[in-house]
Amino acid sequence: MAVVQVSVVPLGTASPSLSRYVAGAWEVLETAEDLEYQLTPMGTVIEGDLNRILQVIQQMHENAFGPEVKRVATTIIIDDRRDKKLTMEGKLQSVKAKLSQ
Repeated sequence: MAVVQVSVVPLGTASPSLSRYVAGAWEVLETAEDLEYQLTPMGTVIEGDLNRILQVIQQMHENAFGPEVKRVATTIIIDDRRDKKLTMEGKLQSVKAKLSQ
């Protein structure tokens, strides 16, 4: 299981606002019922099978292209742990437990 952070940024848009592109990426994620995901102010975190996540990220990347968008920059950070189950919540709980020590 992997936890992946992704940020899809269309370049050369008519407006500096990107929220409509974020909404488009979110619509792609909503069709991926086998993945958990969380929107954050600076990107989206996705949890699940790495190969499946990468498929969905490719769809998110392609979705950003359009008549006014000819270039898209996608940043991906992958945390892929093989010795035990990795989840978004587990990562947060691990840090919180250490803060209370």
